[in-house]
Amino acid sequence: MTYGGSTIAGNLSQDTVTLATDPIPNYTFGCLQKTAGNSVPPQGLLGLGRGPLSLLSQSQNLYLSTFSYCLPNFRSLNFSGSLKLGPNGQPLRIKYTPLLKNPRRPSLYYVNLVSIRVGRKIVDIPPNALAFNPSTGAGTIIDSGTVFTRLVQPAYVAVRDEFRRRVRVANVTSLGGFDTCYMVPIIVPTITLMFSGMNVTLPQENLLIHSTAGGITCLAMASAPALNVIGNMQQQNHRVLFDVPNSRVGFAREQCS
Repeated sequence: MTYGGSTIAGNLSQDTVTLATDPIPNYTFGCLQKTAGNSVPPQGLLGLGRGPLSLLSQSQNLYLSTFSYCLPNFRSLNFSGSLKLGPNGQPLRIKYTPLLKNPRRPSLYYVNLVSIRVGRKIVDIPPNALAFNPSTGAGTIIDSGTVFTRLVQPAYVAVRDEFRRRVRVANVTSLGGFDTCYMVPIIVPTITLMFSGMNVTLPQENLLIHSTAGGITCLAMASAPALNVIGNMQQQNHRVLFDVPNSRVGFAREQCS
């Protein structure tokens, strides 16, 4: 089968898996024999989607399809976030937006991204660039397996151009897949993702990626062909709570490491 840009081969296995003191009998999982590509890390992958073989689906009786995670900043020294399974111990003070279902891609967590603000300005994005469309699979998903946020072309261009205008540095360059990079120190505007019922304001640490050599700083977003994806760098140092029975996902700021 394929995952991202990788091809994987292996065996489907079954056993009792114990998480802390919670046994999950007849748990189905894959044992990889061979991978090609770089989308699958050597540690493997934990399925947190809504598909039938995900951890959430197979442990539904235990954890009631509810979980949250907190991802540390990628430059954190400890680099240890947390995963909380089940409704107990989840944050009470958290902002929610409704989860949407898309029959074309039923395992993904769709949300309604209404608009995006750069600094104090809501940028001009054509409504169909953000609109949820269950017949085509278009819309916006929250995805911990994608590193950087990707926006469809009209949305990305609008955000990028306003970001450049507010940074006010003329020598914009590119690096790899990033087209808004600077070789001098910059003052960075916040970017606010405005969902139905909830705004998530991203500070500098969630917006910039730095090259290991050469002192280049880039806006850590890029364009996408058909689907808006809120990636894990933009989720870092937030508690992200998926409450599937109540069809909602929540965000709250939290220092994860």
